[in-house]
Parts: sequence; C-alpha cells; structure tokens
Amino acid sequence: MRASCAHWLSRGSAERPTVLVLGSGTWSIKLSNGSSQAVTEYKANVTQLVPSLDRLANTTRILWLLQDPVVPEKLHPARRMITNELIDGYNEAATHALRYSNVELWSSIRLISEGYHNDQEDGLHTGAFAVNYAIQILTNMYCNDHMNYNDGTCCSSSEPVTMLQIITFSAFGVISILALAMIVHRHLQLRRARAFRADDVQCLINGSIKQQKTKDSWYILLTNLSKLGLIMGYFFLCDRTNFFMKENKYYTHLNFFLPVAYVFALGLFFTEETQHTQVLHRDQTNEWKGWMQLIILIYHTTGASQVLPIYMHVRVLVTSYLFLTGYGHFTYFWQNGDFGLYRLWQMLFRMNLLVVVLCLSMNRPYQFYYFVPLVSFWFVVVFVTMTSIPQVVAASAEANPLQYLYIVLKFVGLFSVVTILYMSEVFFEKIFVTRPWKALFVTTDDSIKEWWFRWKIDRYSVASGMLFAFAHYLLKQYRVVDDNHHGNLFSRGLSLTVTLGSLLGLGFYTTFALVCRAKPDCNEIHAYVSFVPIISYIILRNISGLLRTRYSTFFAWFGKISLELFIAQYHIWLAADTHGVLVLVPGYPVLNVIVTSFIFVCISHEIHLLTEKLVVFAIPADWRYMVRNLSIFFLILIPIGIHDGMF
Repeated sequence: MRASCAHWLSRGSAERPTVLVLGSGTWSIKLSNGSSQAVTEYKANVTQLVPSLDRLANTTRILWLLQDPVVPEKLHPARRMITNELIDGYNEAATHALRYSNVELWSSIRLISEGYHNDQEDGLHTGAFAVNYAIQILTNMYCNDHMNYNDGTCCSSSEPVTMLQIITFSAFGVISILALAMIVHRHLQLRRARAFRADDVQCLINGSIKQQKTKDSWYILLTNLSKLGLIMGYFFLCDRTNFFMKENKYYTHLNFFLPVAYVFALGLFFTEETQHTQVLHRDQTNEWKGWMQLIILIYHTTGASQVLPIYMHVRVLVTSYLFLTGYGHFTYFWQNGDFGLYRLWQMLFRMNLLVVVLCLSMNRPYQFYYFVPLVSFWFVVVFVTMTSIPQVVAASAEANPLQYLYIVLKFVGLFSVVTILYMSEVFFEKIFVTRPWKALFVTTDDSIKEWWFRWKIDRYSVASGMLFAFAHYLLKQYRVVDDNHHGNLFSRGLSLTVTLGSLLGLGFYTTFALVCRAKPDCNEIHAYVSFVPIISYIILRNISGLLRTRYSTFFAWFGKISLELFIAQYHIWLAADTHGVLVLVPGYPVLNVIVTSFIFVCISHEIHLLTEKLVVFAIPADWRYMVRNLSIFFLILIPIGIHDGMF
C-alpha cells in the first residue's frame, strides 16, 4: 500500500485517481495467526502511511473502508483465526491512526454488512446485497453533486451559499439585534414606570405621546421583521442544509384517499351558520380555498401527480383559485371603484412578500414559486382592464346602462388579447423575455417554458371569473337571482333542473379526466372546459339556502392562510424544492407527518399575521411615504437586477 501511494504521488495530479478506496486488516490477522501483538504493528504501519495519504488527499478523495464482520460458522478452517473481536480491534486501531488525517472513514458499509451477514457465502467476503449497496453509496457520493435530481435524494453536499443570501441573513441578524435591544429597553422602561408616582407618570405621558408612538412603530416593525428572519432561518435549515433528512415520495391510493377522507370528515364536523346570504360570500370563498389547499397539500406530499385523473382534478382546484382571483378583484373594483395605486401596491405586497424574501433567502428565482407570479400577473391584468378608459363601475352603469356595453367590450378585448398571445408562442416569448421583467418569468436555466405552460393552461380562468362576477351582478340587478335571503335561489322545479345540470357538469369533467390518456392533450382541453366543474360546484354550493348560509370554520381558517400554505410547503413541509418530503422524526412516518404539519401550519399562520402587520409600514396610505418606500425598494432591487442580468 505504501508503494502504491508513492507511485501515485510520483505522477501528475491529472493521472491520479479521483476516488480511492483503501482498507486492510483480515490479511494481517491471518498472516499473524490471530496474534494480538499484530494489532500494535498494524496501527504503527497505518500511522506511518498517514503523511503519504494526506499528500495524496490534496487531489484524491480517499476513503478508508472499515473491515466487515465475519460469520464464524461459515469460515474455512484455515481462516478460523479471523474473529470479530480482532476485526473490531483492527478497525479501532485504523480509526485512531487516521482521526486527524484527511482520510474519510467509510463505516456505513460495515453496518450494511451486519444486516446482510447471511448473504456471505464463505463467511468472510461481503455478500452480493451489501456490495450492491456499497456501490450505490459510492456512486451517490461521487455523482450526486453533479446531477440535477428532481427528488429528495440524499448523499449530496449542501447548496453553496451565495453572497446575496449572506447579505440577506446579515440584514436579518442586524434587525434581530436591534429588536432585542428595543425589547430590553421597553422592559426596563416599564420597570422604571412602576416606580413613578401617578402625577409624574401623567406628566411624562402628556409630554411624550408623539415620541412614544414613533417608538412603538419602530418596535412593531423591527420585532416583526426579526420574526420573519427567524422563520427564514428555519426555512434555510430545513431545505438548504443536510441538518434534517429528506425522503422521496411514494404514492399509493390509500396514502392519498385516506387523509382526504379524514380532512373532509373534520371539515364537515366544524360547520357553523354564517351571517352572509350572498353567493360566494367571504366565508364561503375562504372555505373553498381551504379545502382545495388541503387537498393540494396531500396531493403534493403523496406524489399523486403520477395518477392522471387525480392530476386533472387538482388542475381544476388550481384553476378555481384563479377563477376566484378574477371574481374577487372584479367584484371589488366594480362595487367600490377604488382604482388607486394604493390598492394596487398593497395587494402586490400582500401576495409577494413571502416569495420575495424566499427568493433572497433560498437562492431561487421568482418564477420558481409559480403560483404567486401567476396570481400577481392576473391581478395586474384585472387592474389594467378595469382602470382603462372608460372606467365603468356599478354605480355609473346603473345611472347610464350604455356603460354595460363598455364593460362587454373590455371583456371582448381581454379574451382577444389572451387568445392572440396563445396562438403565437414566439410573440408571447418576445413580450415576456424583454428586459427588465424577463427575470420575473424565467427559471434558473433562463427558460420561459415553465411560465408558458402555467400561463396557457389557465389562460381563460381569471377572465372567466370576471365574466361570472359580471353575469352574477346582472342576474341580481334584473331580479333573476335574489340571494339577499336565506331561501333557495330558484323555484323548486327550476332548482331541481339546475341541480341536475350541475351534477352532469361535474360528471362530465370526471369522465373526461378518466377517459383522457395523454397529459398534454388533457391540459390542452382543460383550458376550454375547466369552467364547467367550477360553475357546477358554485351552483350546487349556493342553490340551497341551507347550504349557502352554512360553512365549515375548519376549512375557512385554512382558506385565510391558503397562499402562505401553498408557498411555505416548498421548503418546510416538503423538501428538496418540493421533490421530496422533510423528515424531522426518522423511522416514524405518521409521527413525522404530524410534527412537520403542525410546525408548517403554525409558521404559515404566523407569516400571514406578519404580512398583515408589515403591509401597513411598507405601503402606507399617505402617497408620499408610499413613493418613498417604493423608491427604496427599487433602489435595493437595481443592484440585484444588474447582478442577475435584468438590465
């Protein structure tokens, strides 16, 4: 072995092996006839070999393979002196001699061999099963860092930390220190305040109310930002380090449908009566978002995307989110006429805060969290459509019915533009790869294919939601539908007919999902028929006054934090960027799901609360402060954009 090391050291680095697996012990035991004195000589020889191995380790990764245990009953009589006690002694001697060297000890194969010792044919040499696992471990160690696995593979190094990540977490660190200082300062102030007399306290309050409000604002801002920083630290620990294990997803019908049934049982158990009677009122839409989000989470963690019918039904759920986006924003603008920039930036901040911070902390492009770019884009489209001249709202249309024609023309224009973009992928790409907004729509490999796929599959969803909201308004305006009471929407006969039609609509899409065989073809057809199950569900959910005025508080609670749940799952519930599953409790899959789910939901809820508090500071009602904050944000964004090639 010493001669081999000298031979490799005499050659150039390009001619040396990349990985070297060494090991010895059993031959020494046999040649010394099992002498215990030979262990000391063996240790001395390995120690003398260390300098050569350290020099070789500068260019070669060296693994020292610990000796496997033997099966005494199977050993040939000439090898009976090789005992497990001596092997342990030799392994301990090698471990002690190499403990400060650059040589890595490979001990896992020994553990594998112990588990498969019955596979050893002669009692000495490693069995075929253990050898296969050893080869897999070795190739994983050597190859995984150079492969782009879309799974929860282990045996790979952590992703290198970028300068932007260092700056981001350093900023959070400084903010946390300032927040801690303010907490200590406030605590000391409260202790001193208790020592003042009542008259002194009143004078102090009268003289420093404005100053105290300023301090309170800074206190709220810094403490909430520090909480966000701690949460980002947990995200980083879970999915950018090897501190926690990750495992791959394994789909079975039981793993998917059992939690779905359990979740719906819980949702139906926690039902209450709502004060609202309108179609798609707030409680109902939160409920809808909640149960859809829970199904999507189960779908992701079980890897159910490989089952085409399940995939197509989940596509309807994602489409429903976008449908509700169009419905909700159109309804708000139509009823309130609030077309100010304050509303625009406030909504964009609420939708994008978590994703922007994750992009900085987790070193991922904006498009990686595809759903937020999608809903943000379509919100801007709704805003532009409604604010474009002539601006039409419910009050103006009621005063001048001719304005209904204007809104119809806007719908025609919107559907036409979407269709034109879809018909020419080249034209679509030219628009969205234009700098500086190109960085918002491309992935890490500078491809816009992901954005094209996400956009085209739901290209009519938001516009359909807007159109449904407008149609619903007209039906109410002309007394065709009256949802201002607790009764049914239609007469008994018409209700039965509409209910039957809605059931047929749901059955139609389910049949389509079962019959369709090729995913690309299914996705293409989905864009044209997805509104059928959505409207069918809305009718079934609202046609009865009893159903319309009751909702699940369980689902509605999750619906309020559905966006945070959708984004946070990428790193702290799933893992490896959604390709694997995070493991906090190894060996106990059910307990692991309970623990990770509890932490995941709590963090998502906390992020939702933080967003509500931080939006007040980021997008203030005073336009001067809003312009100031936006200017600061874009000034920070410019160097990042230059680094990423936006300009």
